[in-house]
Amino acid sequence: MDMVVLVELIFYFVVMIGIGVFYSRKELGYDDYHLGGNKIPGWALAFSERSTEASAWLLLGATGFAFSTGLSSIWLFVGMLIGIIVSWLFLAKKFMEERIKYNALTLPDYLSARFPKYAKWIRAIGAIIIVPFFTLYVGTQFGGTGNTLEQTMGIDPVWGILIVAVVVIVYSCLGGFLSVVWTDTVQAILMVLTLAVLPIVALIKIAASDLSISDALIQAGNGADSWTGGVSGFAIGLLIYTNLSWALGYLGGQPHISARFMALKNDRDAKIGRNTAIIWGILAYGGSFLIGITGLTLYGSGNVDNVEMILPMMLTDLLPGWLVGILLAGILAAIMSTASSQLLVVASSISEDILVKIIGMKFSEKQLLLISRLIVSVVGILGLVIGLMSKSLIYVVIGWAWAGVGNSFAAAILLTFFWKRMSGAGVLAALLTGFISTIIWINTPLEGIVTSRGATLVLALLAGVVVSLAAPDNKKDMPSKNLKEANLT
Repeated sequence: MDMVVLVELIFYFVVMIGIGVFYSRKELGYDDYHLGGNKIPGWALAFSERSTEASAWLLLGATGFAFSTGLSSIWLFVGMLIGIIVSWLFLAKKFMEERIKYNALTLPDYLSARFPKYAKWIRAIGAIIIVPFFTLYVGTQFGGTGNTLEQTMGIDPVWGILIVAVVVIVYSCLGGFLSVVWTDTVQAILMVLTLAVLPIVALIKIAASDLSISDALIQAGNGADSWTGGVSGFAIGLLIYTNLSWALGYLGGQPHISARFMALKNDRDAKIGRNTAIIWGILAYGGSFLIGITGLTLYGSGNVDNVEMILPMMLTDLLPGWLVGILLAGILAAIMSTASSQLLVVASSISEDILVKIIGMKFSEKQLLLISRLIVSVVGILGLVIGLMSKSLIYVVIGWAWAGVGNSFAAAILLTFFWKRMSGAGVLAALLTGFISTIIWINTPLEGIVTSRGATLVLALLAGVVVSLAAPDNKKDMPSKNLKEANLT
């Protein structure tokens, strides 16, 4: 174990916890804990949104996918970049405006305020969707840390998972949304640094070793040297569609991402955030694609046991120890930022939507803060157990969660934002259809034919439209003029 790398990682963990301690010592209100209380600049929210979305999926799952599939993986990264651009251009400002208008903290909170007649059902179904999928998501993130630390430092995976889980739970529990966003900001910088520096070093190594990227792709076989994966006809369209479908997950349905849009203060911050996020996306996704391709060139397709460990493997092989520690923190940052954000989403879903709004329990603001922190801790521990037990591929598991949560809420949000005839019954139909169809889809041969990431969003949209037309809202079902009061009923 390299002591320099170990010291750098310990320093990184201490800084993350320090940020949590710093914000825990401030006077945090319930709104501050869950959405920042209009205290965060747009550029920081953009960094947080990017690092929250990226997760182990980008640095481990997507780089491994590029390594194993070759040039055709480019459509995956194009799809994600399209998703970023569309969400920041057309949805971010709308989320900000609707959050202010309806005084909402969460996606179920907003939809409930928008359709008060169905508020309790929306909150209940929203919680059923969010809590299990995001708890699984958190567990997958923690599991990725164990593999990473074992690959790079020889640390037992169990200890690696335990260390990272404890750090994440502590700073999330202490400082809430404020500490999560500012730790995300540090982490986003480390992530993009890792994804930008490593492929440059790899390309220099390839040139110095007189290796050929094109030859390596040809030798890898399975269409790795083709932008369309070596397939033809209808299969080309299906391949491109499957990879581009990741863009659909950015259409307002991911609660941990949409929370960053809701926390924006004004139009100026929205523009700054948009520019920051798009530039970050170009650098990060381009770098992730190149890491997969250069890794394939350097090591060959048959010489890597776990393709999702290609980035850590390249770090330790190509870089000096002091730089490995810094960039390794970038991988852990991806995992920690997403896990912490999802812990807060689950906490707000349980405390705000279930305990307060559905059951009707009464708490003081201090009691709500304490409850939120307890929920973060409990869900974090449950995620830790899942991480210790799970052997599933990061790419696959996160793809399921991306569809199960994202498509359900995206259909409801898009129709509510942009279609005046959307009704409360339509929201329920969209949420239930997206959730149930995803579970059915991923457990049948359908997933092998057409990805659930695209198919179940279409089904949820259709359900929302059909049911809204069949069961429109009456005027008395619409929000009262006192929107804040409506949100509290």
